[in-house]
Amino acid sequence: MTLKAHSFHIPVMGIAYTIDTPFKVAHLGIDSVISLVDDIILEKLREMYCNKFEIPYQEISDKIEDFRAKRITSYLNLMNDLAIKKFEELKSIGIEKSNDLKAYFAMLPNSSEIKQEFKNKIGANFNLQEVGNWLKDKLSMGSIDVNIMTKVDKDNYSNGTQLANEFNDAHAALRGFAMSDLSSSMILSAGMNPRLYSYIEQFDDFYPNQDGIIKKKIVLKVSDYRSALIQGKFLAKKGLWVSEFRIESGLNCGGHAFASDGFLLGPILEEFKEKKQELWTALNEILVPALEAKERILPASELKIKISAQGGVGTAEEHQFLIDHYKVDSVGWGTPFLLVPEATTVDNGTIKKLEVAKEDDVYLSNISPLGVPFYSLKANTKDIEKASFIAKGRPGSSCPKKFVALNKDYTEIGLCTASRQYQHLKIKELKEQDLSPEVYTFNYNKVVEKSCTCVGLGTAALLKYDLDTKVEGEGVSVCPGPNIAYFSKVLKLGEMIDHIYGRSNVIERNDRPNMFIKELGIYIDFLKNKIEEARISMTKKQEQYLVNFCANLSDGVNYYKGLFATLNANFQSTKKIISMDLIEFEHALDQLKTEVNQMKEQKELAM
Repeated sequence: MTLKAHSFHIPVMGIAYTIDTPFKVAHLGIDSVISLVDDIILEKLREMYCNKFEIPYQEISDKIEDFRAKRITSYLNLMNDLAIKKFEELKSIGIEKSNDLKAYFAMLPNSSEIKQEFKNKIGANFNLQEVGNWLKDKLSMGSIDVNIMTKVDKDNYSNGTQLANEFNDAHAALRGFAMSDLSSSMILSAGMNPRLYSYIEQFDDFYPNQDGIIKKKIVLKVSDYRSALIQGKFLAKKGLWVSEFRIESGLNCGGHAFASDGFLLGPILEEFKEKKQELWTALNEILVPALEAKERILPASELKIKISAQGGVGTAEEHQFLIDHYKVDSVGWGTPFLLVPEATTVDNGTIKKLEVAKEDDVYLSNISPLGVPFYSLKANTKDIEKASFIAKGRPGSSCPKKFVALNKDYTEIGLCTASRQYQHLKIKELKEQDLSPEVYTFNYNKVVEKSCTCVGLGTAALLKYDLDTKVEGEGVSVCPGPNIAYFSKVLKLGEMIDHIYGRSNVIERNDRPNMFIKELGIYIDFLKNKIEEARISMTKKQEQYLVNFCANLSDGVNYYKGLFATLNANFQSTKKIISMDLIEFEHALDQLKTEVNQMKEQKELAM
């Protein structure tokens, strides 16, 4: 029986930073995630890899019916075939000559059962054939998972006629995965899309067989337990099981930052740990009658629920604490892997910027057309390109791909808020409103700050592989989390994994804050900004939001004070600093609560 090789996974990053990560690491037992946003880049890379390995290639043109889904299916099948080939070669090669096999076992955590078994098998009197059979039985390939942003589900048209919902972008991506050969997971992120969720039930691979095996598993990226329960029940009513809930730190991660209402990662994970069995029972009670009603197979064995966590993890101690204390099944390491060319696909110019990036170089921006806060690296080439367009009096992107053309304020067919067409119409509207110069400038800047991220987040792969960028341009958007400030050199894959498992330390600075404290600090800063936004004229909705936010942060601070006070074996070298940081943040939060109360009183007096 094969065992899961690693206790970490590489989550999706951007649109193309992990586009071919499975080809690079799946044979080594490492799980990773491909974004399915951009079928155009997927098709370009499929052609590149087919040429590289002398595989017959036939273009899937955008003139072909259902081309988006077909491109995705073909690319995923290619990645699967290439990864399986590397994995089979790894298992069948002679042990004494296999550097890859040695690398496979060297990278495993020291506590790994199969690592210890392997050492025993290759003792003084080992039998090569016996060991070869053992390898085939025990080694596991990393999962080739996919990510679909549920809200990036643009309507599509043919000859001016809107196509059926199943041809919307996210629906087509889901179908592309469903029709592929993969036996892996589909990670759904960015919130609940009931129409998309309902579409899943059309595909047999998402249902369990007699043994409880699900060929294509559903993973939900969630921000809290309540969201997990609601979405899990929705799917269970359709006979669909959520195999994993992936909890991501709301503000201590890269890319889009889905800030919670002040709920912190530690307390959220604590609730999942305490209620995991309750969650399983609630979902299973709904699933069984749903499967019976559909006359689907009822598995003989229990279906499992996994819990994973990601966002801001940076040390082996933090990694192991999440596993030991919160009982998570896997920990996501994203941002640091941007500096590991053996795992991710980043152009050389961007890597150099990431190497020297410090805390102030990564900022939570409003550049995303999706209207969600977005981590960005200052002076990235896409922002420089955007600034040049603004300086020329022609703000906005030509919008060559239109993946987030979702705004319908001005046209029946959606526009992207980063597009030149949308920004021209919005600025024209501002000019007609007879605003003061100060108010006009403020609103103008909010319009033109949007950046063409659906192109910028994929361009790095084109530059890395010297592929055509005529349509996209050469501007790169990069979305590291704050953690990048503490990783300052290009790393080999083995070096990164040794760091994750505590066999070495690649962080040269000694001032990196604990991941939970870092998240708390980011939330405090986020709250300050929200208070400033509400200061001029606070609505009832803003007032309630700020009051709840403060209360939730206070609960989080109290939780961490209790947690770190009771830990006897963990974080001993940094415990004193953590305690001091908690006291400082508690005082800062008290001041912010006072400000909110004063604003409430001023509002009541003015009424």
